[in-house]
Order: sequence, then C-alpha cells, then structure tokens
Amino acid sequence: MQFVTQADRAAIEAEKPWAERQLPETLHACLAQTAAKFPDRPAMSFQLLSGVTSPAETLSWSQLLSRTNQAANLFRSLGVGEDDVVAMVLPNCTEALVTFLGGAIAGTIAPINPLLEPEQIAALLRETGARVVVTLKSFPKTDIAQKLAEACRHAPKVVTVLEVDLNRYLTPPKRWLVPLLRPKLPRTHHADIKCFNAELERQPTRLTFTPSTVDRPAAYFHTGGTTGMPKVARHRVSGMLYNGWLGSRLLFRETDNVMCPLPLFHVFATEVVIMSAMASGAHVILPTPAGYRGEGVFDNFWKLCERWKISFIITVPTAVSALMQRKVDADISTVRYAFSGSAPMPSELFRRFEEVAGLSICEGYGLTEATCLVSVNPPDGVKKVGSVGFPLPYTEVKIVRQSHDGPHECPVDEIGEICVSNPGVIPGGTYTDVERNRDLYYHQRFLRTGDLGRIDADGYLWITGRAKDVIIRGGHNIDPAEIEDALMTHPAVAVAAAIGQPDAHAGELPCAYVELVAGAEISEQDLLSHAQVHIHERAAWPKYLEILPDLPKTGIGKVFKPALRKMAITRTYDAALEACGLDTRVAEVVDDRRRGLVARLAPRAEDDAAVAQCLGAFTRPWEWSEDA
Repeated sequence: MQFVTQADRAAIEAEKPWAERQLPETLHACLAQTAAKFPDRPAMSFQLLSGVTSPAETLSWSQLLSRTNQAANLFRSLGVGEDDVVAMVLPNCTEALVTFLGGAIAGTIAPINPLLEPEQIAALLRETGARVVVTLKSFPKTDIAQKLAEACRHAPKVVTVLEVDLNRYLTPPKRWLVPLLRPKLPRTHHADIKCFNAELERQPTRLTFTPSTVDRPAAYFHTGGTTGMPKVARHRVSGMLYNGWLGSRLLFRETDNVMCPLPLFHVFATEVVIMSAMASGAHVILPTPAGYRGEGVFDNFWKLCERWKISFIITVPTAVSALMQRKVDADISTVRYAFSGSAPMPSELFRRFEEVAGLSICEGYGLTEATCLVSVNPPDGVKKVGSVGFPLPYTEVKIVRQSHDGPHECPVDEIGEICVSNPGVIPGGTYTDVERNRDLYYHQRFLRTGDLGRIDADGYLWITGRAKDVIIRGGHNIDPAEIEDALMTHPAVAVAAAIGQPDAHAGELPCAYVELVAGAEISEQDLLSHAQVHIHERAAWPKYLEILPDLPKTGIGKVFKPALRKMAITRTYDAALEACGLDTRVAEVVDDRRRGLVARLAPRAEDDAAVAQCLGAFTRPWEWSEDA
C-alpha cells in the first residue's frame, strides 16, 4: 500500500491493531528471516577510505547473520546475559554493525559516541553497568583507544575490552607502516584486553543459545549530546522492530542501496536505517569510519552515489549545506530521495538542494526517547517545506499546553509541547535513571518531548522551538548549563546565560551573555579563553560572548532567555544582511503564536528575493515590518 496521504496512514492502521501484526519475535529472528529470503544479496558495505575506487568490504545477508551469531556467542561466552550490557565505542566499520546486532541479541547494546571526553564515556559505562566494551585498537590520527583506556579506569564493572584493528582494511605499504606509527598505550585499567576479530573467529557461526521472546530492553542510547553527562534511554525489542517494520513497509526494498554516512552510535543510523534494512533486505553503505566527517567524503560524495547505484541518501542539514558547495559531478539518476533529520532544514537550503541535485528531500522527526521515528513528509505525497510531515502509522501526536488548571490539548495551529505515543515509547521507563521519568508523560501514555510545535489544518507537524534550553549544533545537543557553570567559575562573573544563536550552517551555535560582579573588569576575550579551559567539549565553546550591564530577568530574578534569543537573532541577521550588501535590518523580533520567534525587517529597501537568498539558510523565519 502507498503512503501518500493521511488516508493511506489510516488505512494501514485499519488493517489490524499493532499488537496483532505478526512480526518476528526477536531481533535475531528478523535478521535470520531476511538472510533466508536474500542470502546472497548485499547487506552492508564499508569503505575505510573515501576514494571512488577505494577497496570496500561487503557482507551478504547470510554472511552478516553468521558474523552476528559469532558476536552474540562471543558476548555470551564472556558472561553477558540478556540483562547485561555490551558497550560499543567505535567509529563506523563492519565490526561496529556486527557488534551492535550481536550485542542486542546476546544482551543490551550501548553505543557510545567516541567523540565524548573520557569522563563522559566513563559515566556512561557506569550508568549502563557495561561488562564488555568493544572499541578501537590504538591507531594513527585517532585518540579513541586512549580515551577508552582512561574511561575504563573509572568503570569498575568493565571486565573485558575487545579491540578492533582498522589496519586490516589497509593495503600495503600503508598496512606495514601502521605498526610503526601506532601510539603505545600504557596499561592503566583492570579489564582484560582481547582482539575482537580473533575472538570472533573462535565462535561457531550458528547461534549457541535461544533468544528470549520477552519484550526487553535491547539497546541503551545516550542523549544530551556532546557536553554534560548524557541521559540514557532504553529501547525495547518491540520499538526497534517497529522502526524496521516502518522502513520495510513504507520505503525500502531488497533492491535498494542506501547511503548512510551517519555514525552508528546515533539512532537515525541504527534504529531507522539499519533496522529498516534488516527488515527489508536493503543494502546499506557506510563510507569511512567518520562518515560525513571523513576525509574526502564530501568531495567524492556524488561519485560514491554513482559507484554504489544509490537509491536513498540519509543526511542532515549541515551535510546538505556542505554538499551544496560541491558540483554534482556524477550520474545520480538512481537516487530517488534524500531523507533529512536531526535538526530543522532551512527553507532556502531545501530549495537549493532540490535545484542543484534534482532530488526531493523528505524531512522527518524522531527522537532517541521514542526509539526514533515519529513523523515524515511522505516521499510521494505533499511535502510542506519547514514541516516534518504527518505522524507515521501507529504513532499519535498531541500538542499540549500547560496552564494554571493543568495541561490542555491545543487546537489547530496553536503552539504547545509535542507529546508522542507509539510502539517505541516506554511509558514510565524511558530513561535508566528513574528520577528522569517523573512528569515525563501526558496521560501516562504520551512522552513529553520537550519540543514545541503545532499541527496545521492538514495534520502536518511543525516544530517551532524547544521547551528546554538545549542548544542543537548540527544535530548535536549541547547543555547550556555546562557553558554557564564554566563561566561562573570566574570570580568576575555574577550571572551567565547560554543560548543557541542562529547559524546558517549548523542551525545553532553556542552563545553566552555575562553580567559582571560590581566593580569587576575583564575583557570578553579573556572570558572566552576561560570558558575554553573549563568546557570539556570544543563543540560547546561559545562562538560569541557579550558582557551586558544587566542580564534581562523575570520578576523572580531568573534570567529571561527569550530576550537574549531576540538579541542574538537581531545581531546575527543584521550581520548577514550587511555582508550581503543589503540596507535593510531587523527592526524587532516578535514571538508569533504559530511560528515562534520571527524577525521583522525594515526599511523595505530590497526585494523579497534578495532578502530570502541572504537569510534563507537560517531556520528562524522573517517578515517585513508593518512600518517597512
């Protein structure tokens, strides 16, 4: 059945209740079913280097099943039961996918962002209670092994570290040079260190145990981004299979090739792309360990699409922005759609991509706490630019506003908090930290996302802001408290507030405003340097800092961040307009009921097209002032 209109969605739901759909009972059963259907078709391909003719490793579905069985057997041999955790601190590679699937089948897999600092990795290892960690063997130009070694010192439950050596992907003479250039690591932790692939080869290719059919947590994904101590969300088997079912029912077929340069520690890559491929038999391509960040990936991207005869591109707005700076220099006639998530897509960027690449972009919405997928602009239906489409089958979305007499559902086009219920939501048990689950649900069933949005008359969902103050930089969440706490350690600072300022490439960049202690004197540059010393993640370093005589505050003395956001929008947009040689400026920023913060421009010295081209890459809307 097609998925073009809301009526199509309703028809799919009317076929039968979700509970009556006969899906595989376990993740292993899903993988085995696909391997039986398409044993010799490609399941995944990985390139260490980004060259169009660079060597690639491809596993068929039968081979992926065998490797996954070996990994699950290995984890069980190391004492991992269904209630135990295997952590994965790896860049993209074949072993990362095998670890993810094998870990989720044998126990609970916990993918961890290898870009995090050692103390954050250690905190996640402790929070999840990980027994086994699969990570990278010391390798030139990466510090993952060094950070993991330090993290394991502070994670006493980790008893085994399995190392993956990327040198096996290289050819001579580079393969011969790596042992000479490999950083030497001192032994600083208690865990046993073993070679992942050597241990894998000792295991049988058939599963040695019978997976339980209990609907249990099979994955832990951290959220909260690149700063602060991230939260850990549970993903049950049923929620993972739901994402796979959506992809196989509505999108992928076994003949499709999917370009996925996103990291496998992110839900978009694993819970959406990998699970959909596992349910449908589609072929997933992982270019370089760092994905889009890999050397040469953007420069070679279109040629790689031609090489692999790509059907679907998986992307994010920052990657689309970079791709627009490269000419389409290859035959991409096989590409049908590009799917974008993680952050809102600026309308101008959307237009440019479709114009330059000749492709249609489908924006979607999902979140880690809901095991990802929530809504999507229908690939073959009406796509409203700026919206995230309408809810997927078996997903309910409500817009709720808090008031003095309790929560109320909002009428059409009124902004409130987005609340979600679907098979991926775990009412009462979203986070591993029980305290974080308090007041997290509406009617004990709908997950309160913390995002603000509205539903229009056609049922399309629009995201207008965030109830929480999280800064989203290129899809990565940054906790403003981390920036504020760092600045507050300086004796000259009385009050500090961090917000996200608009950015044409990353969506938002961290920005800080500071109020000094009476009589104190210090430069803004000195405070920026202080922040860089005390903030662990480079991504969270403020890109702009301003000292104000008094920060705007509410009647009870709390910093009023909406006023700061208006200041940041005004400053950023004015700078962009000046750089474009335009005379118009931001007259005011207003809080619109339907669209959130909107910049009003005056005087009307230029035509709409010139201003649209200048400001179209920003996610916040603009309009002419009534006095313009």
